[in-house]
Amino acid sequence: MKAQAMRVEQRGGSKINLLLTLLILGSMIFVGVMLAPPYFTNYQLQDAMKTEARFAGYNRKTNDEIREDVWKKVQELGVPAKRDDIHVSNDNNTVQITIDYTVPVDLKFNQFNLEFHAHGDNHSL
Repeated sequence: MKAQAMRVEQRGGSKINLLLTLLILGSMIFVGVMLAPPYFTNYQLQDAMKTEARFAGYNRKTNDEIREDVWKKVQELGVPAKRDDIHVSNDNNTVQITIDYTVPVDLKFNQFNLEFHAHGDNHSL
């Protein structure tokens, strides 16, 4: 009888381990799903800013034209930034574009802000 009782306890223990593993895995997936989009959007914005900076020198765009093109991309991506947050520096064929913005994240159990400092320039690699 002792052997049967021990097997029943072990089965219960493995069910608890499985439940805890699934709970932890599910939590990790949830957090990943909530955090990945802002980082991906920031990556897309920086890529667009680098492209804009590279071509702005060739096309002889003014700072206002560059800012307007970047602002369109900000709106397209849904980045929570203002037009005034876009800073353009165009000196001696060197174009630099920067945007600082904050994305609020609500994980249901914790709320916080992710701060991004997007940068794009036409410096060669």
